[in-house]
Amino acid sequence: MNHKIKKTTKTAVIGTVGVPASYGGFETLVENLIESNKHQYVVYCSAKSYPTKLRNYKSAQLTYIPLNANGISSIFYDILSILHSIFIKKVDNILILGVSGCLILPFVRKISSVRVCTNIDGLEWRRDKWGKYARRFLKWSEKIAVYHSDCVISDNQEIANYVSREYNIESQVIAYGGDHAIINEDYNLNESLGDYALALCRIEPENNVHLILKAFKDINYDLKFIGNWNNSEYGRNLKQEYSKYQNMHLLDPIYDIQILESIRHGCSIYIHGHSAGGTNPSLVEMMFFGKKIICFDCQYNRYTTHDKAEYFKHSSDLHEKTTKTTDCLPFDNNQGEELKKIAQENYTWDKIRAQYEEILK
Repeated sequence: MNHKIKKTTKTAVIGTVGVPASYGGFETLVENLIESNKHQYVVYCSAKSYPTKLRNYKSAQLTYIPLNANGISSIFYDILSILHSIFIKKVDNILILGVSGCLILPFVRKISSVRVCTNIDGLEWRRDKWGKYARRFLKWSEKIAVYHSDCVISDNQEIANYVSREYNIESQVIAYGGDHAIINEDYNLNESLGDYALALCRIEPENNVHLILKAFKDINYDLKFIGNWNNSEYGRNLKQEYSKYQNMHLLDPIYDIQILESIRHGCSIYIHGHSAGGTNPSLVEMMFFGKKIICFDCQYNRYTTHDKAEYFKHSSDLHEKTTKTTDCLPFDNNQGEELKKIAQENYTWDKIRAQYEEILK
């Protein structure tokens, strides 16, 4: 009897710096997608970021493009990756992460039957860091991506709501995993509770860093704030202004995951200031630590936390909520445990990987 051997689906992953991951949320996503061998993955990487060029990594074949993956060159980086995946690698699916290079998709539709799935990221064109013309380009790219992809992925229900309102198209909601942030499962929550609040983000206005610092300057409680303070005038000015406060510990980025885990385990409260970008990986990761979380009040954060965190709009609001919490330490941590349960049910990489594999099969 002849048995047909089922062909393994070949999927190109495009739009990241590459793997092994050392950069951001999309790279961490890819790192965890390729843990499975259910698909044959071809991951496109920036040759500029990898002096040592591996040919294979986990279940993926790596292909290098001689351009930077970020900035304006990301447009050409993504386009070259898309064309290479079609004509050279002859893939069945293309998973595009971000919309920079999606202006080529109408052409792709005319020359190929490849299936295209695009994660449109967090409405990148709305971010404060972009100028007028960059915003117009990103909005245009988003529109092309939505109309010319077989499957549109939103990382947050609020993004999906926007896609439905703006384009009358339904997208698949797939968030991010966060359980990779936990290395040591043996921490005792009560024993690891430290006397400080924690914040962690890129130092950008849309992350409301200024509001958080202003709220803490008059609180008799320590704040450890990890970020890239020296990368912008905004960050440098804030660091200069608030470093003089004894309760402020403004730390440079920490990439050692074990050190970061220890700091996260040790905090009593996590302050999350992000106001843009959909589901934020650092919030999802922090939910696994079972800590009290106070988020900036926006729909992205409310959807991510299932309305179970606390929320602030202004520095005075955050000051009041933080003071109320720190005055009552040790406090009842039911909220933290509830957020941890939500994370374990919704944001494990096993679940996220299965959702991607379902749409790529």
